[in-house]
Amino acid sequence: MPSKRRLRWVALPLGVVTAVALAGCTTTELNGYLPGFVDDGPAATNQTERVSSLWVNSWIVLLAVGVITWGLMAWAAIAYRRRKGQTGLPVQMRYNMPIEIFYTIVPLILVLGMFFFTARDQAAIEAKWDDPDVEITAIAKQWAWDFQYDGDEDDNSDAVWTMGIQAQPDAAGNIDQDLLPTLVLPVDQKVTINLQSRDVIHSFWIIDFLYKKDMYIGKDNSWSFIPTRVGEYAGKCAELCGEYHSMMLFNVKVVEQDEYDAYLETLKEEGNTGDITDAYDRLANYPGTTPATGTEEGEE
Repeated sequence: MPSKRRLRWVALPLGVVTAVALAGCTTTELNGYLPGFVDDGPAATNQTERVSSLWVNSWIVLLAVGVITWGLMAWAAIAYRRRKGQTGLPVQMRYNMPIEIFYTIVPLILVLGMFFFTARDQAAIEAKWDDPDVEITAIAKQWAWDFQYDGDEDDNSDAVWTMGIQAQPDAAGNIDQDLLPTLVLPVDQKVTINLQSRDVIHSFWIIDFLYKKDMYIGKDNSWSFIPTRVGEYAGKCAELCGEYHSMMLFNVKVVEQDEYDAYLETLKEEGNTGDITDAYDRLANYPGTTPATGTEEGEE
């Protein structure tokens, strides 16, 4: 009983100190200093906090296991160290069934728990909107991005688009951000981005959104989310795709709906209309298909 009382008196102040420390943390600190968070506003998307929570909580569990393991190792090294005057080998233990069962069950519980929470969050993040407010096709190419703001679901005749070029560093290695391809998104709207590749495997990554998806030839991918904070964000290819992979950058601008509509109207006035997803496909002739006509690799 005395030992239990001592533990309670130790645990109580530790709990109070922990609660006070956590209460004083900023939003950025509570989310493990991950990008996508600000102290005076919402997260970058409706999914950002979910990803952050999975990441931070996983690290808390892993660090707790690490601290316990390191503590037991240190205790064993100190408690069973060779004392002065001792000779020979210590008493050899063949096995301890309760401890071995414990060492088997605990890791199994941890693995199954992490699998459950990962599968749960992944299923939520990968869910697609049945009827998105905005549908965009992002096309990766060596080494830049094209963005098509899809129009009618059937023919895309009223779609508008922009075609980008890879980053152009100057002699000092500085990159003019205004020349990078820019993806514009309306805030607080259901967005679905269809991901396509024209040549090799790429990966679509908006850093502050804390999520990335690979882009394969002949197998389109998609991602649905809601941008929840107006601002500018950096994007890049996260899959080594050739010589100028590091120059495959793009910008993301999350704007209000009226600004988004005005941007699409500007693209329409510039004549950037129609569906470019097939006309500018670098590898249009997949195995087992009829060779495409009227599309040359150099047209792009």
